[in-house]
Amino acid sequence: MRPALFATTVAFAFLAACGGPDSSQANNAQANIAGSAQPPAAAAGSSAAVTPLPTTAPASRDEALKIMHERHEGMEHMGDATKAIGRELKAAAPDVAKIASSAEAITGFAPKVPSLFPPGTGPDVGKTGAKPEIWQTPEDFAAKAHDFQLAAQAFASAVSGGDAAAIKTSFGDLGKSCKACHDKYRAKMKH
Repeated sequence: MRPALFATTVAFAFLAACGGPDSSQANNAQANIAGSAQPPAAAAGSSAAVTPLPTTAPASRDEALKIMHERHEGMEHMGDATKAIGRELKAAAPDVAKIASSAEAITGFAPKVPSLFPPGTGPDVGKTGAKPEIWQTPEDFAAKAHDFQLAAQAFASAVSGGDAAAIKTSFGDLGKSCKACHDKYRAKMKH
């Protein structure tokens, strides 16, 4: 496959995983990339511990809504970062600095994901794309969040290495880690 076509295909696939350029990443559950939902190769062999979900519910409804808002805004910010990466990968001369900045936004938020899903922050509390299955199978959700963290770190490492092929491959792996979680744990929200 020609490099430009490959970059466009990877960028489109990853954008689709996060809701595409015209839809909210946190709200569009059906827009996911095609292909395997297996964790990225970097995650499969990792021995790092999985961060469990919090087990204590927020003290009040207002605190729960604050956590849900932080979660939503963080996911939106990551969606914006992936869109920026996609635009750069489609460009004739991608701006690696913009890709690196977006990778930092993703790797900065990724470790926070498990902490933003304590009990009492689901659809029974307020508007959210988070499905109840998150709290029904917290170990699986935490494992998927861990796979995402590893994929985000691998992507940032590839970006810092500057190898275009490695960047594209790890960007695809990052999209697969998003898809693995979104397919099971993200619901489409009505506007």
